[in-house]
Amino acid sequence: MEKLEYPHNFHLENRVAVVTGGAGFLGKYFCRGLAQNGAWVVVVDLDADRVRKFAEELNTEYGAPTLGLVCDVTSPDSVRKMVGDTVNEFGGIHILHNNAATRTENPDDFFADFEDYSPKVWRQVMEVNIDGMFLVAQAVGKQMIKQGRGGSIIQTSSIYGTLGADKRIYQGSQEVGRPINTPAVYSASKAAVGGLTRYLATYWADAGVRVNTLSPGGVQGDQNEEFVHRYSERIPMRRMGRPEEIVQAMLFLASDASSYVTGQNLVVDGGLQAW
Repeated sequence: MEKLEYPHNFHLENRVAVVTGGAGFLGKYFCRGLAQNGAWVVVVDLDADRVRKFAEELNTEYGAPTLGLVCDVTSPDSVRKMVGDTVNEFGGIHILHNNAATRTENPDDFFADFEDYSPKVWRQVMEVNIDGMFLVAQAVGKQMIKQGRGGSIIQTSSIYGTLGADKRIYQGSQEVGRPINTPAVYSASKAAVGGLTRYLATYWADAGVRVNTLSPGGVQGDQNEEFVHRYSERIPMRRMGRPEEIVQAMLFLASDASSYVTGQNLVVDGGLQAW
């Protein structure tokens, strides 16, 4: 019987990993996880100063080559430039974490009640959360096919891409000092991610490009105690997720450990969808 070295399948040495939304809350954790496992990380976000500083920070912490690139994922030209700059610097792309999303510039508009929701804000969210995901997957997938070595694309969705929002958990709940909820546009955009993933998984299977969805449940961050308590009461494991628990699932999908996994939705939610 052939001797298999299972831990080796999780290693990402010398693989180029692009992370959109890489300077965001979870994005930073994703980038760190990839760099720690040997990947050459390309941090992609809108703020030039933030992406540059964070890329330098990763390089200092882990010693792997890093690159910080500004990209508006809603702009085809900006996305093409990001891919071109990555290839010029590192020679190719092996992993894409299609992770960028938006709450728009005005949280009051994003969290507005459905009955009063602005069509303009709806389009702004959709333009980033799904149109941007399409543009980035299209450009990076084309590059992966050109390289002829396959690749792994992970697309961030959410439990609310498959579940309805439970309004009970938002009574008295806040994040960064303001009331929060889950707006319909968020659920609709995240549901669309799953459809795009399944399509691309079959479309690019013969090219060796695997495409999977990662759907986190609630991750503890800047929410108030009321939200943490109410949310945790809805979870079989009775707690919110930790960022590193989402990262570990992403690393599985990025690595050869998931070499026969494509078109799937990996839900990391403490058992919520098992109720």
